[in-house]
Amino acid sequence: MALEMDAFLPATPYGIMTLLERYNIDTRGKNCVVIGRSRIVGRPMSILMSSKGNPGDATVTLVHSHTPNIEEYTQKADIIIVALGAPKYLKGNMIKEGAVIVDVGITRVEDDGERGYHLEGDVDYETCEPKASWITPVPGGVGPMTRAMLMKNTLLAYKRYNK
Repeated sequence: MALEMDAFLPATPYGIMTLLERYNIDTRGKNCVVIGRSRIVGRPMSILMSSKGNPGDATVTLVHSHTPNIEEYTQKADIIIVALGAPKYLKGNMIKEGAVIVDVGITRVEDDGERGYHLEGDVDYETCEPKASWITPVPGGVGPMTRAMLMKNTLLAYKRYNK
C-alpha cells in the first residue's frame, strides 16, 4: 500500500474510505487527524487519507499515546479518525464545529444492565455529535463496513487467483 503496489487493502481502512466516498465527504485539502498508530487501522488510514484521489488528498497528522496535547491537533482537524480502544476518549471540547468523526473503537464496558455490559466507542457521542457535521455510530458504523470489505477482499482474492 505504501509502495503503491497492487495489494488488498486492510478491511477496516477500506471500509472507512468506502463510507467517506458513499457519503460524498470531500477529503481533498482537508486537515485529517488519525488517533492511533496500529498497523491494522491507524497507519494504513494515514497512508490512504494522504494518497491521491477523493477520498484522500488530505493533510494527515498521526497522533498516539506519546503525543502531547492531542486536543491541539484535533481542535484544528476537519476529519478525525479515532482508533484507540479507549471508551469515550474524544470529547466535544476536543473538536471543532463541523468536524467529520469516524469512530473505529468498540469496547465492552461492564454495567448493571440485563446483559451486564454495553458497547462504547472511542468517541463520546453525546458531546461530539452536536458539533460534528458527520459521525459514525458505535455499534453499527465502521464494524459492518469492515465485515463487508473482508467479504469483498475474499471475492477479489478468489477472482485474482482463479483466472
